[in-house]
Amino acid sequence: MARKRVLLVEDSLTVRGRLRDVLESDPELELVAEAADGKRAIELCQELRPDVVTMDMMLPVMSGLAATEYIMAHFPTPILIVSASLNRGELVKTYEALAAGAVDVLEKPRGDEPDGSWERRFLQTLKLVSRIRVITHPRARLRQLAASMSEAPAVEGAPPIGSYALVAIGASTGGPGAIVEVLRALPSDFRLPVLFVLHIGAPFGAAFADWLDTQSARRVAYPADGDLLSSAVGRVVMAPPDRHLVLQGGRFRLTRDPERHSCRPSVDVLFESIARDQGSAAAACLLTGMGRDGASGLLALRNAGAFTIAQDEATCVVYGMPREAALLNAADRILPLGQIAPVLAKLTARPGAGRS
Repeated sequence: MARKRVLLVEDSLTVRGRLRDVLESDPELELVAEAADGKRAIELCQELRPDVVTMDMMLPVMSGLAATEYIMAHFPTPILIVSASLNRGELVKTYEALAAGAVDVLEKPRGDEPDGSWERRFLQTLKLVSRIRVITHPRARLRQLAASMSEAPAVEGAPPIGSYALVAIGASTGGPGAIVEVLRALPSDFRLPVLFVLHIGAPFGAAFADWLDTQSARRVAYPADGDLLSSAVGRVVMAPPDRHLVLQGGRFRLTRDPERHSCRPSVDVLFESIARDQGSAAAACLLTGMGRDGASGLLALRNAGAFTIAQDEATCVVYGMPREAALLNAADRILPLGQIAPVLAKLTARPGAGRS
């Protein structure tokens, strides 16, 4: 089997040396080049066409974010962000890079990890990322989809006639860009609460809701345990890092219950709680992501009478979670990303929607 060819982008000599040693220790990987700034990263990526890039965010000459955007626009390559998570500016750049097409993010080694644990996680994540087939810059592709939808005479897959109390959305790999597109495309008078779960590592999830809050007119925040669903009318409520978000008796509950599919927060946990609490008054979408979290929860919702959507393969960065949902026949509609918000916009709010 051919080795995966890696381009290493990191300005710190110390960190770059450590990453080089880890990469060269794995017989399945080949380190083809190193870059210390974003401009050189672009040049080497265009010249060598590696299978995967490890990208730092804070780089001289050209930032990792700018390099990511250029690479994904001109010669799409799977990118794993390897970055620090303590600096808020770096966190924001990380979110922007994920929305621009970077596949995943891993925190830089802090130096206090058990022997070999960070290295094993780095190699495992890098190999997973290298197998993802990125086709085009997601933002450009989604703009094209939005344009084609705006020209379409009608929206396919309209929801069944009924009244709804909320929308729930789950996503993983590729999710930051996908959720931004959905939220931006919802009309300003869309008042249903949106409950959202994203798989993102705890260090990087700390400020994600704050960043997402700046990406559309819709307010986004983490809930407090016990908040009423009615308090979220017209807003987005996002599961906080390392907590399951549950809806129980019309209130949000945050739990440290065991992980589901190695995930906390878990999409399945949220979806299943909504199926019990709201049943046919709910609508739910399962977006791009690796694995199968959310598939059985979407089925539970459909069985409870909820309206369910899975993103289609063509517009997914990773067709994993939605594929599992489709195999379970959990989705009422399988739609391209550009059609999801227009369909959700047709949901009719239940009188007093969101009240406990």
